[in-house]
Parts: sequence; C-alpha cells; structure tokens
Amino acid sequence: MQAPSVGGVMLPRGNGQSVRLSRGASLTDFAEKIGANPASLVGVMMNLGEMVTATQSVSDETLKLLADEMNFILEIVSPEEEDRELLESFDIEFGEDEGGEESLVARPPVVTVMGHVDHGKTRLLDAIRKTNVVAGEAGGITQHIGAYQVTTEVNEEERKITFIDTPGHEAFTAMRARGAKSTDIAILVVAANDGVMPQTIEALNHAKAADVPIVVAVNKIDVEGADPTKVRGQLTEFGLVAEEYGGDTMFVDISAKQGLNIESLLEAVVLTADASLDLRANPEQDAQGIAIESHLDRGRGAVATVLVQRGTLRVGDTMVVGDAYGRVRAMLDDKGENVEEAGPSTPVLVLGLTNVPGAGDNFLVVDEDRTARQIAEKRAARERNVRFARKGVRFSLENLDEALKAGLVQELNLIIKGDASGSVEALESSLLQLDVGEEVDIRVLHRGVGAVTESDIDLATGSDAIVIGFNVRAAGRAQQMAEREGVDVRYYSVIYQAIEEIEAALKGMLKPEYEEVELGTAEIREIFRSSKLGNIAGVLVRSGEVKRNTKARLLRDGKVIAENLTISGLRRFKDDVTEIREGFEGGINLGNFNDIKIDDVIATYEMREKPRG
Repeated sequence: MQAPSVGGVMLPRGNGQSVRLSRGASLTDFAEKIGANPASLVGVMMNLGEMVTATQSVSDETLKLLADEMNFILEIVSPEEEDRELLESFDIEFGEDEGGEESLVARPPVVTVMGHVDHGKTRLLDAIRKTNVVAGEAGGITQHIGAYQVTTEVNEEERKITFIDTPGHEAFTAMRARGAKSTDIAILVVAANDGVMPQTIEALNHAKAADVPIVVAVNKIDVEGADPTKVRGQLTEFGLVAEEYGGDTMFVDISAKQGLNIESLLEAVVLTADASLDLRANPEQDAQGIAIESHLDRGRGAVATVLVQRGTLRVGDTMVVGDAYGRVRAMLDDKGENVEEAGPSTPVLVLGLTNVPGAGDNFLVVDEDRTARQIAEKRAARERNVRFARKGVRFSLENLDEALKAGLVQELNLIIKGDASGSVEALESSLLQLDVGEEVDIRVLHRGVGAVTESDIDLATGSDAIVIGFNVRAAGRAQQMAEREGVDVRYYSVIYQAIEEIEAALKGMLKPEYEEVELGTAEIREIFRSSKLGNIAGVLVRSGEVKRNTKARLLRDGKVIAENLTISGLRRFKDDVTEIREGFEGGINLGNFNDIKIDDVIATYEMREKPRG
C-alpha cells in the first residue's frame, strides 16, 4: 500500500506506529509528531472530504480519521494524564503524600450526603450544623455546594468530620459524582415512609463507582407510615446488608426534623472510617486538594471553597486551582471566620484568585508566582483547544451543503451564566443530556460565572444563541443591548425549570410529526351517473362525519381498493353541504375516481400534528 501523496509530496506512513496527541490538537501538532508538513495534512483531509485548517483544534474523530488514513495508531491523552505530565515538567507530584509512614498523621473523614430529592438531605445537614439552610433555598433544593466541619464525641474522644454538601436532584449527577470522588464516606439518606426511590439507587451507584463505604441514614422515622425495616429489606437487594442482618453496613434510624439520633449517625461515620479506611495525610508538605465550589463575589472578587487533602494551606501561599492562580489573601472557615492555616480534610473559602475555577478542579501550592501563572495558562490553553474541537459539528464536503439546504441539521445555541461554577456545570451537563431525537442538536457556546455581560450578548447576537442566567442578571448596559439586538435572555433560580423550558424549546424546533385521525365512514347504497361529474355515490354515513375536501380511501370487502382520494363534492338532496353526520344520507363525489360499487365503504380521515411527548 502506497503512502498518501498530496501535490506530488509523499507523506510518511505510520506502519502501525503510535502517535500521542492531546484532546483538541491541530493538524500542525500531528505534523510535528510525524515529521510532515502541516499543509500536506490539510490536503489529505480535503481528499477525505473534511475542510480543516492547519491550526484549528479538531475533534478526536477527525484526528482518528487522519491517523487511520496514514496507518498511524492514535492515542488521545486523557486530561488527567496530560495534567500529570504538565505538573511533572515543573517537578511537581500531585496526589501523593511526601515522606514515609512517619510523616503521616490521622485526618478527619470527608463525607458526602446523598439520596432522593425530598428525603431530607439538607434538613439532615441542617440538624448537624444547627443552622438553617433550607429557608434560603429556591424551591427547597440545594443550589450550591458548600463544605462544613463538625465535631462529635466517640469513646470520650473529640473527632472531627467534614461534610461536602452536594445538591441532591438528578440534574446534579455530574457534581454528585465529582463530590463522591473527593469523598471518603457516603451517607445515603432514605425516607422511612417512601423507601428506596430511583435517585436513591442512582446515588448508591455513584458511591459504589467511587468505591466509598456507605452509612445509611433512615430518615423521617417520626412520620406516619414510616417503616425502617422495609428500607433495610429493600437495600439488601442492592448489596447493602445491615449489621443486624449479618452484613457490614451501618444503618441509623433518624429524624432530621426532630434532631433524633444525629449523634449516633456521626458516631457510625467515625466507626465506619476507623474500620474500613486508613485516613492519614502529611500535614507538613505543600498543600494540595480539590475545589468544591467557586463564585464571583462583588466585593471580594473570585472566591473558591477548597478542600485541603494533604499538606497545610496558609495565608500568603501561591496556589493554582484549575486554570486560576493567585496568592492566598485571606481564608475563611465554614462559620465565616478568618483562619491563618488549614490542614488535611479542612474546607476553607480562599480569596485572591485571578479568576473563577471550576468545581472539581484540583489545587496545589507552588513556590513561585511565575510557576503558578505558567501552569494556569497551559491549563487554560488546553481547555480552550478542547472547547474549539467540540464546537464544530463534523460534516463531509459532499453532504454539508445538502444538509443545510434540507434543514436536516438544526441547532439550539446556548450561553450559560450562573452565580457558581458547580451549578453552571451541572446545568450544562443536564442540558447536553437532553434527548429529543437526532434532528436537533444543542450547543453550549460559552459558560461562565458572573453576570450576563455585553460580550455575552455580542456572542449571542452573532450566533443566534439564547442566554441563560442562573441566579444572575444582565449587568449594566447588557440588558438594553439584549433588547436592542433582540437576544432572548432567560433567568432561572431553580434548575429543573430551566431544563424543562429548554427541552420544550428543543421539541418546538423539531419538524412536526403527523398522525392519521379517522373522521367518518360512509357505506355506498346507490350509484348515480352524471355526464358532468362522473359517478356519484349515494351513501349512508355509518360513523363520525364526512366533510368536504378531506382525504378518503375506498374499502371493498374490508380491503383497501384506492388510497389518497379527496371528497370533492357533498350533497344532501339538491343542496351542496360541507358535512354529513352519522345516520344521514347524501351524495359523495370522489373527483376523477369512478371505480365504485354498491356496499363499498368510503373512510375519511385527516392528518393532524402529533404533540411531542
């Protein structure tokens, strides 16, 4: 097999050789790896029916197409691996405790509360923290991710537990999964009166996927119809067997509303951690951990809640969080008080970052501001390339024009702005999972934290996008600009309201589907012949009603003889009429169709638009 040739230039053949590329790489990146001219790779892509420039970020599929053509094996480097390689280039090891066993000290367990919506997750955290979060939440749903540390007494010893408060509705699957990854133990809240529900199973699967031990809190034991035993039985089917049934899962019956058995639940968490986990970290090294939540604060700029996983974070440290960096100006604990340092398993709010990082981004402390800036810039460039690669929908040159002309491809473009990165990410994830058939695509052109700005409206104007503001409004002149340009800006404070409305809009973009609706049937009793109109059927309407200008088919002995006929004339005695109802007689003319016999049945119908379910 010959090597591909473009314009007489022979290109290298891979002969099964591997090429490693990062997500969102360009043809220039590919050319560098194989020692080819980028322009010649553009030519190869044109031969394959793809229009791609040399410096454009392209999708994994496009890179694979090119690699296959040139007999190379393509390896796409995962974002985690790429990040590890980036940090290694700065001699930084992420995710490892430095020093030997003697450097490690015990740390508090990090706990995520999961479960079905309305089963009392927020009220449980409320009871644990003795504060009232529920009152401030729209629709009673947790809208932000926070983290809190509490103290309990076990065997006359004070023990700390850190809680990550992740939203509970299914829309937050992405965040909840991420929450579980930074978690040591999951508390599964199940209402004693409802039992196991779909989201209970979903939460359980997330915890199992993250390989974390589970403590079950059977809530609402004070409610009528509560049956904690039934909950234990139901969860046995999913592999959670209570200790009293010979299993190894601790079940605690509680009432978050009454504050019953909360201490017992905390004790169960500590005992589970002691029994099945080795929770230790080195507090002396440079701090590393994960961003749980972040938002833009009007007075304080970009702020992020971070969970320290190893090392100790101090005021004045230079840190990198995802593609944000900065020097820690101040740190606040979960009670809003200033702290100077935070050790392993401690959540703190950090001030001093250049921009808002994403929920789930890892953070690390570095020696110099310059190093932090370089790492952040490289991460930002990588993310930008991935987004550009994702943005374009792939078509070959042959069918692109036809697809656009035929309207086969329709897209709903969105720009999402919110008050916190976790919520924005969850909303984007949920919207991209909407499935309303293959005819309509959804594209998130931009997402970000903060108010809707003029640049958002500019982008929306140029791309016919809808702007979604989640717990934020348009800032300054952006609202007037949106009105002037006719940009649709929608504001939401509850996440599923946004999902429902966008789903309805998507369904509205679908081509209408029609279904046949039977209107009436008429039996032919006599046939009248007219030199002007041809054969006229004398009929008795057996069911429904027969209307003029509707579609009809002719049945003889139950078989369809003719389709797609039209009721072109209707008469009652000597009068022209528009319809004849059941039980009445009349005359029907089927236009040019004359092959009718006595006892034939004329069935009339119309095509109605079918509502999208």
